[in-house]
Amino acid sequence: MSNQDRERTQAYRVVIPQLGLTMQEATITEWLHGDGDWVEKGAPLFILENEKSTVEVEAPASGKLRIQIGPGETVPVLHAVGLIEGAGRVADHHIAEDTHDAAQNLAERPMTGDRKPVSRFPSSVKVIASPRARAAARQRGIDLRSLSGSGIRGMITVSDLPQSTDRVGEVVLASPVARNLARSERVDLEEVQGSGPRGRIMREDVEKHLDTRAAQPGEDLLSGLGGLRGIIARRLSQSWQERPQVTLTTDVVATGLVGLRNQINAQLAEDQQAKGVLKISYNALLMKLAALCMKEYPYMNASLTEEGMVLHQAVNIGVAVDTARGLLVPVIKDVDQKSIVTLQSELHVLAQRAQDGKSTPDDLTGGTFTITNLGAYGIDAFTPIINPPESAVLGVGRILPRPVGVAGDILLRETVVLSLSFDHRLIDGAPAASFLKRLSAYIETPPDIGELLREGGNNGVAG
Repeated sequence: MSNQDRERTQAYRVVIPQLGLTMQEATITEWLHGDGDWVEKGAPLFILENEKSTVEVEAPASGKLRIQIGPGETVPVLHAVGLIEGAGRVADHHIAEDTHDAAQNLAERPMTGDRKPVSRFPSSVKVIASPRARAAARQRGIDLRSLSGSGIRGMITVSDLPQSTDRVGEVVLASPVARNLARSERVDLEEVQGSGPRGRIMREDVEKHLDTRAAQPGEDLLSGLGGLRGIIARRLSQSWQERPQVTLTTDVVATGLVGLRNQINAQLAEDQQAKGVLKISYNALLMKLAALCMKEYPYMNASLTEEGMVLHQAVNIGVAVDTARGLLVPVIKDVDQKSIVTLQSELHVLAQRAQDGKSTPDDLTGGTFTITNLGAYGIDAFTPIINPPESAVLGVGRILPRPVGVAGDILLRETVVLSLSFDHRLIDGAPAASFLKRLSAYIETPPDIGELLREGGNNGVAG
């Protein structure tokens, strides 16, 4: 066979991309094209979910799609999940065998996953549609093979799409967050009433259905541990088993921190140039104070790799966010170099994207330290688990007035409990205690407001 003939009959592997250095596996939540459909290079091909984010993966080449791994299956990175029969130049790890042999291999290997992509229409049906119509149909879950086109040569245009529908082509309209939640809780979306546009099922609709189902007497409910919840479970189990984790806990008088927050927010409210600036949260303040401490105690900003211990120069702090899909940790980069206003703005944006299920891989990778705050839930103290490959995590409880001894008197003071978990392979108890003591000192006697509001940060301020 000539090189030209080989290029025309080449099949390309569709693989699970590695979205981060620590990513080992991911779950296919949805294929955006059916088996046998023609796809264009660069077009969204399937939705991938790992412990950090949900992303759309693009087609590596143009050609006919052959799906090998169905939705719901957890697959290692760079593992083939399908083939594209066609020509084009792609990365080496996508190159597969000739089309005939590749198709034979797929025929001999049945599709896996908790459901197979099915359609009432044969995959051999050729569909001519405008790009806008294809995009709108994909978003609304419409199978174009069920429609007739009014355009040139029978092309389907946007005007040919149904104006209002909640189920077309046996596909239920639902947001990605709702689909992920329904899959993890084993909810049949056909049983859920959607409240969104065109009857689209939203996260709140699935939660309402779960509440109704839980209130009904009957047999015990079995909830599958799949998707993001399953990945989180495996990652945390691995972290607990591999890392000799130790937790230090201390009570801190937080009157200075409370006063600092009130003073900054009052100053921003009076500043005409700060109109529209978000109120500064305790999480943003704690991030900044922790970054100052990490500059003084750099061993807390470390990771253990196969080559040895890495002391990170950048201070990238993640903040745990509770979402409908599970716990996510958006990461703010270079915390020590940013003002408290910038930190609050970035934290708000990343947390909102996490809640909406729109976090990007960059949002959730590169962290060197984590803060998890359960104060809003009325929790005083807890044992946070380290987020690998980091070496430490800070747990923050609620700020609450408690009796404190001051100069021989018992007075009520705002206090907070800090819980520092660290990897004992990298950090000994005394150095970790020194870091926690310094952080406590910053909370009791915070740095000057001007330093916190200055862009570019400060590399250690005497408290």
